[in-house]
Amino acid sequence: VQLQASGGGLVQPGGSLRLSCAASGSIRSINVMGWYRQAPGEQRELVAIMTSGGITTYADSVKGRFTISRNNAKNTVYLQMNSLKPEDTAVYYCSLWQGILIWGQGTQVTVSS
Repeated sequence: VQLQASGGGLVQPGGSLRLSCAASGSIRSINVMGWYRQAPGEQRELVAIMTSGGITTYADSVKGRFTISRNNAKNTVYLQMNSLKPEDTAVYYCSLWQGILIWGQGTQVTVSS
């Protein structure tokens, strides 16, 4: 199984970005896909995850600003990030859990003026 993430970049405070992550290989129908992030000197933390059945979990710090969605037919998960803040700056990692946790490569998100 491989995860390919895209969509990171540099954005000004208050701006928006959309991350995408496509999973390929042997994907189970019941799984959890989502996003974690890791800022320099910090531990990796959960941002948002979504089950194949549509149940979502968000970090308190992103509730109301970020929206996770997925296309099960394409094994793809998205993260719409609005009202970005400098503290959202981090490497964002896509994840897939299906009995084991699989990580994608990170994509850098930098929020700065």
